[in-house]
Formats: sequence, C-alpha cells, structure tokens
Amino acid sequence: MPIDLFHVDAFTPRAFAGNPAAVCLCPEAPEPGWMQQVAAEMNLSETSFVVPRADGFDLRWFTPTVEVELCGHATLAAAHTLWESGRLAAGSRARFHTLSGVLTAAKAGDWIELDFPATPVATVTTVPPALVAGLGVRALSIGKSRFDFVVEVATAAEVSEARPDLAALRQVDSRGVILTGPGEPPYDMVSRVFAPGFGIDEDPVTGSAHCALGPFWGERLGKQELLAYQASARGGVLRIVLAGERVKLYGQAVTTTRGLLMV
Repeated sequence: MPIDLFHVDAFTPRAFAGNPAAVCLCPEAPEPGWMQQVAAEMNLSETSFVVPRADGFDLRWFTPTVEVELCGHATLAAAHTLWESGRLAAGSRARFHTLSGVLTAAKAGDWIELDFPATPVATVTTVPPALVAGLGVRALSIGKSRFDFVVEVATAAEVSEARPDLAALRQVDSRGVILTGPGEPPYDMVSRVFAPGFGIDEDPVTGSAHCALGPFWGERLGKQELLAYQASARGGVLRIVLAGERVKLYGQAVTTTRGLLMV
C-alpha cells in the first residue's frame, strides 16, 4: 500500500533552507528495520514516521544509520504536514508519543510551537581527547547535556569559521557535539551541531540541541526568551522560551515535495 511521503524544510520560512526532513504518514506501525531502510534511502538527517492512535500520534525518528530519542526539526515537519494535509484540524494541537515522552505542537501565528523537555548542560570532569582535537577551537567551557557535548567559544565568528575533523569527532561517545558562542544582533546565541557518529556530519538546524542551548544561554544572559541562529550552510532560526523543566521551541516550515512511497 503506498504511503504518503512529504519533504519539509524546517526552521525556515523559505524553501531550500533550514533542515530538510522526510515525513512518512503511515496507516499502521511499520517494522523498525523497514523504517531504518527508508531513512537510509531518504539520506536526510532525520526521517519521521507518524502513526495515528486514539489520543494523538506515535512518532519515531531515524537518521540514515540509527534511531534517535529526540528530534526537533522532524517533529516540526511532522506537525506541519499533519495540518497541511488535513489529517489534523488547523486549530488542533498535535500530540506525539515518542521515546522522549509526550511532545506537543501548536500553531502560533506564522510559527509552530514545540513543547519539549529541557536537557540542561552539566560540567564534565573528563574531556575526551578526540573532542578537543576534532573541533580545533579554544573552548571557554565544555559541558554535556543528555545527548551531546556542548563546547562554548568566545565569538560567533569562531563558531561559523570552525572546520572540525569529523573523523576525530566520530570517536566521541555522544550523539553529537554542539559548538556555540554568543550571537550577533538580533541573535542571542549561535551554534553548529556535528553528529558524524550518527551518520550526520553537520546537522543544518537542530531543534533538540536548543533544549540544552536555551537553558545554557538563558542562565548566562539572564533571559527567559531568546532568539537563536544555527550557522550551518543552510542556516536556521529558532525562538526559545524557557519554562522550567520544559523548553518551548518556535520555528517555521515549508513543504517542498509531496509524493508516495511505493515500497
């Protein structure tokens, strides 16, 4: 039976920017091995699989090589697709059951609000040698969230100009490495995210990384609301509102392709 397949650029108001995600709207739960094969075929940083249930939707995310526990841009893309395709009424909140618990999405004007768990950054006592060698930057601090190492540098230029050794970063035992620094107006922060061990050399825009970056920069800047820019080649913008143990992420999305998955 053909499955509706969408290609959505997330965390951007225009096509061919932000982070592309594939969204598969499945009538019933597929086998994990099949989902991994589809994600490898799509060859995007994440492919999301959405399955209806009585109280919302089951949602799983796969990179080309592994399943992940939390993904922001593919959740944004999934919610956008449900509303745009008419599977969910425009005024309804999307409710997703995931490996990170229940996540919700709601329309907020031209933006979409994601309600995600905060993943605060803790100081690390032992820094993997491959992390320092791989980034090749002068770190002001190094910490770790639930998923990623977080490396802070002094300027936005150091973030955008970094040329990491991906082979070295592939040896780091974490989902990914977040490189971050203070933003230049109008942005409060800037970042880049590398996850070569999960099949993603550089992620264009990473919603889940901002579950850590929001609390990290919120504490430093004394702010509860922040504007973030992810300085990949495609680039992406996120609004962040801190809400205790939760983080509200706001982004935009554009559908670029709609088709059928025939296999």
